Amino acid sequence: MKKNILALAAAAEAGTGLLLLAWPPIVIRLLFAAEIRGAGVLTRRIAAIALIGLGVSCWPGNPALRPLYGMLTSSTLAMLYLICIGICREAVGLLLWPAVVAHAILVALLVVARFKEQKTPAA
Repeated sequence: MKKNILALAAAAEAGTGLLLLAWPPIVIRLLFAAEIRGAGVLTRRIAAIALIGLGVSCWPGNPALRPLYGMLTSSTLAMLYLICIGICREAVGLLLWPAVVAHAILVALLVVARFKEQKTPAA
């Protein structure tokens, strides 16, 4: 029962994140009866990425790997999104490229940690 409820909650969070990425004006209008403009468009995408990462983190499965996969998903998507913003020159602030580098380092460390854990025999 707990596993099913967790799967439902994870799917709902990840699904909301995907909808927020794909059709933000509709989601924002239905949730808050408001329009989204300016920096709200950019920040809602980061929020959507965080929701997707949360959904991955909570998905039933190997409890030792769920947080790693959630962070890997979130950091990879955030890094790719920030790169797109920088390339398109949508809104390039002082910390945009350092944030890309920080996420790239985090993704690399998470991948290394995953492979290291995979090679370590269980005690």
